[in-house]
This record gives sequence, structure tokens and C-alpha cells, in this order.
Amino acid sequence: MTSTILELRGISRSYAIRQGLLGRKVRFRAVDDVSLNVEEGRTLALVGESGSGKSTTGRVALGLEPPDDGTVRFRGAALPEIDSPAWRRIRTQMQMIFQDPLAALDRRLTILEQVREPLDIHDIGPTGEREAVALEMLNAVGLGTGHATNLPGQLSGGQRQRAVLARALVMRPALLVCDEPVSALDVSIQAQVVNLLMDIQDRMGLSLLFISHDLKVVRQISQRIAVMYLGRIVELGETQAVLSNPLHPYTKALVSAVPVPGRPTHARIVLEGEPPNPAARPSGCAFHPRCPLARSECASDIPQLTVRRDGGAVACHVVASGKVCA
Repeated sequence: MTSTILELRGISRSYAIRQGLLGRKVRFRAVDDVSLNVEEGRTLALVGESGSGKSTTGRVALGLEPPDDGTVRFRGAALPEIDSPAWRRIRTQMQMIFQDPLAALDRRLTILEQVREPLDIHDIGPTGEREAVALEMLNAVGLGTGHATNLPGQLSGGQRQRAVLARALVMRPALLVCDEPVSALDVSIQAQVVNLLMDIQDRMGLSLLFISHDLKVVRQISQRIAVMYLGRIVELGETQAVLSNPLHPYTKALVSAVPVPGRPTHARIVLEGEPPNPAARPSGCAFHPRCPLARSECASDIPQLTVRRDGGAVACHVVASGKVCA
């Protein structure tokens, strides 16, 4: 059996925002009662529209932000308090890849300096060997020594993302949280970076929490998938099973939006309206104002994520009733 490396149990995270220029502050839940497992050596994809709470979940998972409720456990132990010595030690085993590689890099430092920097910060390895370790990792991600002295502005988008990946991997972490790591890249470069991630995962035995809205990439890289809507998980299961036979109406709409050769355009499910304001969350199922199958109970009762016989889980009153969406 595969062991669990990262466990989120009932985590919630809220923020205060001001309504209008001079309005009062209100709190909204960006993440609401989310439970997930990432297994050793495997990839869990977290998908959903912008504003669904995916990135916040990733930051809470790494201990970059504390949850208001719930627990985060890494290899069976609760995450230490943020900025404590124990937290800093464990962060060498948990790293993040951000969406914008240029923003994630210091434009004043060479690529080699930035890949070596984590080794210096955490005092890993003999001082005289750290540069060689950094160069070895640059080679491992496909950036030769010729790029080592370049500044970030002298590299292409794909090369910068490789540099960010090298910096994250130089400490040999066990877990990577990838927050939309290819969305800012051209399609051809996306494929290169995804293939590189999969190759490195295989060689290093990495576990990935892969945050994305691109289901084509998710199908390629992940074994399990969690679909998120307005801070809650609405469907969870094996990637191929969920994408081949989605059950939740929201998941069906996401899957139908992916272009498939030979599939008529009228097969796409077009949702009405925009995602609700998180600060004015609808009662009951948050998806019910946009759902073509919503019933009266959907507006009043929050559906619970219910495990099915196939091992997947869905949070939907319609699915639970046996009237599976067509």
C-alpha cells in the first residue's frame, strides 16, 4: 500500500476584506473544510476556476499560512508553528513552484547564485561543494553551465521555470506544491516542463500537489484529482475515472470545456453567470445558482463529500439521490 506524505484534515482559511472604498471589513472563507491526502511518489491534482481556493490550499499545506481550523500533517506529524526552527527545518523537505517564474526569481542575482542560495540558508553540505551541487541540479533540469551566470531577464520563460525548479529541488525535497507552474508558458514549452517534472518525479521519488485549471495537463501528470468550487471539494477520485466519467455537474462542465477532436461544440456545458462573491457565499450548495439540475434542497443544505463504491467521492444532492447527471 502507498503511504501518505501529506494529510489535510478539515482545513479552513478565511480573510478579511473591505467592502467598497470606505466600507466595513467582512470575512470570507477562501478554503472551507477541505480534507485531502497526497501519497508518496504520486501526484494529486487540485483543479477549479480562479478564486476557488486552490492556491490558498497549497500555501496552507506548506505551512506558509496557518489554517483557521483543521490540521496539516507531514509524514504523520503535525506541521510545526510557522517560522519556528522546527518549521524551517521541515521546509527543506517541502517546496513550492510558483506560477510566474520571473516574479519568483531575484532579477539582480545570477541563476547559479539563486540555486545555491537555499543550501547556504539551511547550511546544507560543505561550503566548498555547494556550487558544484547547484550546477549539477541546473544540468538535471536541462540548464547547462552556460546559463549559470545569466540573470533571470536573460532567460526565456521556460528556462526561468527550469531555474525555479532547480532551486526547489537542490535540497532534495520529498514534496513539491506546484501552483499553476505552466500556465504562464507557451503551449510547446508547457509540454517540456510537464515532461521534465514527470521525469524528475520518477527519478527522485517526489510527491506532487499539482494546482491547475488545465485538465489536459492534469490528465497527463496526475493519478488522483480533487475538484474545488468556492473553497470546497466537490469531487475527488482517480484522475482517469473522474475525467472520463465526471459525476458532479460542475466537474461535467469543466470537462466539457476541454476541446476534443471530433466532439461537436454544442456538447459543451455552458454555465450561467460567474462564480459567486466569496464574501457573499450562497446558502446550501454554493454551486446551486449556476447548476442546471439544482433542486430545492440544494439551496438550503450543504452537500457532504460522500465516498462511493469505486473509491471516488462526490458532494452533490442529485448524485446522492441516484439521479446521476446526464
